[in-house]
Amino acid sequence: MELIQSFSVDHTAIIPGIFVSRTDAVGGGTVTTYDVRLKRPNKEPVIDVAAMHTLEHIVATALRNDPEWKDEVVYWGPMGCLTGFYLILKGSRAPREVCAPVLSAFRSVADATEVPGATAVSCGHYLMHDLAMAKWYAAEFVAYLEAHADDPAIFEYPKTDRPVTPQGKKFFDS
Repeated sequence: MELIQSFSVDHTAIIPGIFVSRTDAVGGGTVTTYDVRLKRPNKEPVIDVAAMHTLEHIVATALRNDPEWKDEVVYWGPMGCLTGFYLILKGSRAPREVCAPVLSAFRSVADATEVPGATAVSCGHYLMHDLAMAKWYAAEFVAYLEAHADDPAIFEYPKTDRPVTPQGKKFFDS
């Protein structure tokens, strides 16, 4: 079985940032999946599950209500490893362009007084939220992105040379 693209990235070298994970042709158009990474994989503690869930609700709501971006947002959701989120947008924009709406959405967490959609009718696990911790993680990520805005490394996946077999197969760390 072929290793999927997101598992072929060297996770030992990823830093927080916004990266293009993949671009796909869909229905005559393009969709781009962005890796919005808040934590260094395997080096930092992951995001608390309840806070991750809260960030999912608040940031998704902010992005889907942003007048400039709402028609481009296809999906916002957590990574299983709890180190970041995937953002899927229509079209193909550079990560630097995507930074502004992501920053705006994460800044909106600071002003949240409740979690949108946190009811039994609207959410599959409405009791599992932590607004205070979500605010802490959001503030940490906003400060990081602002402090590193001029660093191209937060917008490009780390490059790693991987050995290739005589049959053209790449070796991976896993």
